[in-house]
Amino acid sequence: MSAGRVRRRFQVTGMVQGVGFRPFVYVAGTELGLTGSVANDASGVVVEVEGPRPAVDELGRRLSRDAPPLAVVESVSATELPVVGGTGFAIAGSHRGRTSGRTLAGPDVATCADCLRELADPADRRYRHPFISCTNCGPRFTIIRDLPYDRGSTTMAQFAMCDACAAEYSDPADRRFHAQPIACHDCGPRLELVEAGGGNSHDDDALHAAGRLLGQGAIIAVKGLGGYHLACDARNEDAVAELRRRKHRGAKPFAVMVRDLDAARAVADVDDVEAALLTGARRPVVLLARNDGAPLVADAVAPGNPDLGVLLPYTPVHSLLLDASGAAGTGLRCLVMTSGNLGGEPIAYRDDDAAVRLAPLVDAWLRHDRLIHVPVDDSVSRVVDGRECPVRRSRGYAPLPVALPVPVPPTLAVGADLKNTCAVGEGRYAWLSQHIGDMDDLATLDAFTASEGHLQRLVGVLPERLAADAHPAYRSSAWATRHADGRPVHTVQHHHAHVAAVMAEHGLDGREQVIGFAFDGTGYGTDGAVWGGEVLVADYKGFSRVAHLGYVPLAGGDASVHRPYRMALAHLRAAGVQWRPDLAPVAACPPDELTVLDHQLASGFGTTPTSSMGRLFDAVASLAGVRHVVDFEAQAAIELEGLARGVDADGGYEFGLARAGSGPTLASAAPVVRAVVGDRGRGVPAEVVAARFHTALADLVVELARVARAETGLVTVALAGGVFANALLLSAARHRLEHEGFVVLSPQQVPANDGGIALGQLLVAAQG
Repeated sequence: MSAGRVRRRFQVTGMVQGVGFRPFVYVAGTELGLTGSVANDASGVVVEVEGPRPAVDELGRRLSRDAPPLAVVESVSATELPVVGGTGFAIAGSHRGRTSGRTLAGPDVATCADCLRELADPADRRYRHPFISCTNCGPRFTIIRDLPYDRGSTTMAQFAMCDACAAEYSDPADRRFHAQPIACHDCGPRLELVEAGGGNSHDDDALHAAGRLLGQGAIIAVKGLGGYHLACDARNEDAVAELRRRKHRGAKPFAVMVRDLDAARAVADVDDVEAALLTGARRPVVLLARNDGAPLVADAVAPGNPDLGVLLPYTPVHSLLLDASGAAGTGLRCLVMTSGNLGGEPIAYRDDDAAVRLAPLVDAWLRHDRLIHVPVDDSVSRVVDGRECPVRRSRGYAPLPVALPVPVPPTLAVGADLKNTCAVGEGRYAWLSQHIGDMDDLATLDAFTASEGHLQRLVGVLPERLAADAHPAYRSSAWATRHADGRPVHTVQHHHAHVAAVMAEHGLDGREQVIGFAFDGTGYGTDGAVWGGEVLVADYKGFSRVAHLGYVPLAGGDASVHRPYRMALAHLRAAGVQWRPDLAPVAACPPDELTVLDHQLASGFGTTPTSSMGRLFDAVASLAGVRHVVDFEAQAAIELEGLARGVDADGGYEFGLARAGSGPTLASAAPVVRAVVGDRGRGVPAEVVAARFHTALADLVVELARVARAETGLVTVALAGGVFANALLLSAARHRLEHEGFVVLSPQQVPANDGGIALGQLLVAAQG
């Protein structure tokens, strides 16, 4: 091979903007003695170099092998060019013309260790600068208006760099070389505290005043990366209770932010995988088992919950605020950090909106003048059997793509109505939006419209088709119909989408079917019933229903969702158990309601058959006397799981299995219901009942998997749906299945709940 001079253009695609890729190329090219340039374009990064062939070849290898830690290199393609000569190497201006490729916008990244050291160093010019960042950390997705990712395409465009920042930005040897959010005390955003009673302060004075207010029991709106949080002292029972009252939160848990890993271990058990999640660049809220140190956190933070949602500071504002709150009081630095909104509303992220909407909730606003372009909630994860299981995929994760095992045409999937996320896909990638929320009001629908439009612009996908849930009354599906503009809308059965999502993230190409368990609270079935305890033999093209939880009547729809005693009464009736006054759900039901419910269940008026596993959890929780009315989704199931942890069940209950002809196998809950009633009548503690129920469910999963394997010969099992966010059930089912020789797949990139539905919709719709 000739060692003569050559000229070559490299096109690099992937997440290569805003992660220090151009500086990396500049340094590498200079070290290798090459001439040329590197620039962003709408497809990623384009590198044009000239020099000795071995040096040009080496640069090509380094582009993928030695890329910066935050980069995700999707592809590197090379084109030979005529030699033209030249001197020096330059970072050129961005090319804004659209091409056939696309770049990947990066997620927001937690403050790096280097910036934290500077933040705490009195000799550094960015000492206590609330917006310190560099190429390796800081805001990305939430400030990007368009690509290529340059300062002028972000909300930092309004801040002109001072001479010192401009020098760092232009210095290839500097950590802030071409770092778009670069700023300092002299030229960057400013912090301001606005108190509801009048008066305001700025910068360090604002932080100290906020710390003082928090120490006095105040509630403060804190502007973060993707929106406002509501913060208060997590040790102060009165402050937490007042926040709960103002926010109309009911008993739904709050997350708490602590200063560091040692502080997290003071309130919860933290293993190595959980520690890596807590301290990593993504910084989700991590659900951790509470330990004996949990009394350091007010009971009102997570009443009746076995877990505590814990996160570490991911912006310099958070770090400085925790320091200020610690200086204002004594003991552990620990703040409630919950979304800045009323229950059911989108998170507040614009200052004018937050000033109005959050006024009834807070005593002050700690805000800044860097605009947030895209609202993004905190992500939530937990660890099961040493693997991350996302509960909410948002900040730090969105809009990172999920690689697809099969190509899809340009498609927009609108997701479900609960825990909504949307997704766009084309070719071998799908891009999921941040968590949008429950589609139950106009504000959330508006947020959905803005989010899907921004996502399409960033990734350059122009959808030719839409995918939506098959439920005829879903608001997300109605949105798809209204916005189709002549494009086809493919409807996808809810539980099929759940199973397809798990298949997709594990790289299954659909040539072989799987045994899919889709256990959740609700989903529209092909027979018009409310499904939720399904066993499907599925690929992307379709599914057959091989087993399901036996139907019981769901009376009154949402009324039975909010009042588990109603589901308990329905299951008692289905099991042939009389409604005796000594039974917990009978005692919990008001007499007038009991009379109406008796008539409904007897006549079928106003009822819908349901196979929902989520509603069975509700029924057992009520039968065990654990929870009769819920304040938030899955509250009864969460408390039941907490009671069951670490309890010796001494065996489990048994479901009844039956099959009529060639139809699906029916799993009857009646024997379980009768056994629970018997145990409670004999004084068996609720903890043991809960443990026996979880054992019964894990055994049922194995038994139904055996049935499906005997019929089909399949050995791959996909566990999907929100019920498998239950760590105890997921772990027990996985271990039992693997012991029986099954290959078990469970969600690890997208949530098991409806937050992952859009991914499955993309794959199924691609077959239509």
